[in-house]
Amino acid sequence: MDGHEFFIYKNRAIHVFFRIIINMKEQEEKLASLPENAFRELKVGETYNPLMTSSKSYPEVNFWSVTWGILMAVLFSAAAAYLGLKVGQVFEAAIPIAIIAVGVSNAAKRKNALGENVIIQSIGACSGVIVAGAIFTLPALYILQAKYPDMTVTFMQVFISSLLGGVLGILFLIPFRKYFVSDMHGKYPFPEATATTQVLVSGEKGGSQAKPLLIAGLVGGLYDFAIATFGWWNENFTTRVCSIGETLADKAKLVFKVNVGAAVLGLGYIVGLKYAAIICAGSLAVWWIIIPGISAIWGDYVLNAWNPEINTTISSMSPEEIFNYYAKSIGIGGIAMAGIIGIIRSWGIIKSAIGLAAKEMGGKNSLEKEVIRTQRDLSMKIIAIGSIITLILIVLFFYFDVMQGNLIHTTVAIILVAGISFLFTTVAANAIAIVGTNPVSGMTLMTLILASVVMVAVGMNGPSGMVASLVMGGVVCTALSMAGGFITDLKIGYWLGSTPAKQETWKFLGTIVSAATVGGVMIILNKTYGFTSGALAAPQANAMAAVIEPLMSGVGAPWLLYGIGAALAIILTLCKVPALAFALGMFIPLELNIPLVVGGAINWYVTTRSKDQSINTARGEKGTLLASGFIAGGALMGVSSAAMRFAGINLINDAWLSNTLSEVLALIAYALLILYFIKASMKVK
Repeated sequence: MDGHEFFIYKNRAIHVFFRIIINMKEQEEKLASLPENAFRELKVGETYNPLMTSSKSYPEVNFWSVTWGILMAVLFSAAAAYLGLKVGQVFEAAIPIAIIAVGVSNAAKRKNALGENVIIQSIGACSGVIVAGAIFTLPALYILQAKYPDMTVTFMQVFISSLLGGVLGILFLIPFRKYFVSDMHGKYPFPEATATTQVLVSGEKGGSQAKPLLIAGLVGGLYDFAIATFGWWNENFTTRVCSIGETLADKAKLVFKVNVGAAVLGLGYIVGLKYAAIICAGSLAVWWIIIPGISAIWGDYVLNAWNPEINTTISSMSPEEIFNYYAKSIGIGGIAMAGIIGIIRSWGIIKSAIGLAAKEMGGKNSLEKEVIRTQRDLSMKIIAIGSIITLILIVLFFYFDVMQGNLIHTTVAIILVAGISFLFTTVAANAIAIVGTNPVSGMTLMTLILASVVMVAVGMNGPSGMVASLVMGGVVCTALSMAGGFITDLKIGYWLGSTPAKQETWKFLGTIVSAATVGGVMIILNKTYGFTSGALAAPQANAMAAVIEPLMSGVGAPWLLYGIGAALAIILTLCKVPALAFALGMFIPLELNIPLVVGGAINWYVTTRSKDQSINTARGEKGTLLASGFIAGGALMGVSSAAMRFAGINLINDAWLSNTLSEVLALIAYALLILYFIKASMKVK
């Protein structure tokens, strides 16, 4: 996800943990299981009865569940923010949090902990969605600030935009809960919600699943900590390690690079070989065809029509410079068009969902009737008042801070933000419900382009216009990300029998905690590394900055390159190839895409070695646990390393990292990590 959005647990994760639960050796009691009709469409007159029956009350919200939920929100917000800014991908935290929840409940010997674990997961899962919303846009403020010193960026801008966007996403989604989770029962697969539900159903016995996750987290965390903190080996291996590779890079503009981190390897495993191959194909198309082609055709020219700062010929640029100045704009065009295609395909759902919301908001049910506990939402009156208050707060935030007291600009901004957020909330929820992928980046990119064009039309441009457009985009992006993530939580609660109103109420707390954590981590990482240094990829935010800067500066944007990318997305769609995945591969740096294929290949290998399909399935599930550990451990240690450098503790020897031997050692360490990953995944029973 977020683009950065297809990088979340795919359909195969549905049964990832269920089989492990079945095969546990020391099972002393029969575990409860979901009803037979949990995943199929209901027959006429048939009803679904969750595990926690509607006629009884269960422990849900208490000191235990709220405290652990907050802790998970802080930890996974920090981890997801670091990983998202480092490599441009946000891992979904719902399943790891669910595993930890049942693990700690088992350790504490808590009884009837299912309802509590749902609340822990729901509060903690705010981390991934708030991060996805924030890192796609708000780091662009820091990126542009390096070029425009007059721009001011504060913690409160980052925090408030993330917070209000998250709250808006919650409030706008609640009216559609019944449609997505109940009315459409069995019609939507909800892949991630299914996997998380299976973990939570395991109850006390599910705690044993945490062991491989924690071990892998330790291995991956220490491995990435050795890279980020001590610099024992290089973070990347490139073909520039030898003279032939150096010559190819300088003359033919051909280069191969791979990031050797554990977290990115884990991401690749979860993405799987199919999607990883599509992403990598987009990357290789840019780095091995488009970049050398641009150099071969226009090598003697200075192409600066949309960027006056360019004053060198193409042939004198490095492959990385050609990528940054030209090639990745094609990827931006592809991302935008892929988002438009997704919205067009979802138009029927948008209209039906809006109709349902209008009916609910109409308040025709004047007689208050008794609603069973498992279908009890926050009242529409609370939602309406909360939405109005939230929009008023956004207006005040825009008027006194972002728009600098201009009423016209503020009015236009709130109309855009409220309209787009509400309209596309259902698109995000629908995407998650069907394929587990939220096209937030594509929708946000279109929001930024629309906001920039409209704000320029009403007289707001330059640095102040850039800040305004990015903050508007940040609010919208977080709202859409929250809507997509929250529908997963509500579906989990529906299957298990939680009280929706309690999930909805305490989701606001998780949003506050996650927004504050993300803002703090973002500031630390910017002051430690800087978003323009290259140490942090922040690809989505760089894309946003690249899009709005020319629009707000009076310089023509590279519409031709955008158009090429858009046309390519249409062609890919017609050929049944996921256009968003391919386009993101064209935009994200090569060294971060190659590990995805490596991880995907490991997934394929461990799940095809045995003639017994049950063994292959068990190995695949074990690998997913290990990959989740790599992601969480590597990302958390990355945050710790950044905090140390922020405090002035820098143990890295730059001279050693500039030595080619550090890259050779990196390749050896990477091979050992891959070997461990394969061996540990294949060791089942």
